[in-house]
Amino acid sequence: MNGRPVLLVDDVMTSGATLAAAAEAAHTAGATEVCVLLLARATKAP
Repeated sequence: MNGRPVLLVDDVMTSGATLAAAAEAAHTAGATEVCVLLLARATKAP
């Protein structure tokens, strides 16, 4: 990843904690930028 952009793909995001941790790990590994592609986002029912 050193010096390269990274695209993280997730099918469903709930709290976003996993994506945040993955993005941080990618930056730590040297990614120049991290983009996220989501197919759906889960929300709490009222």
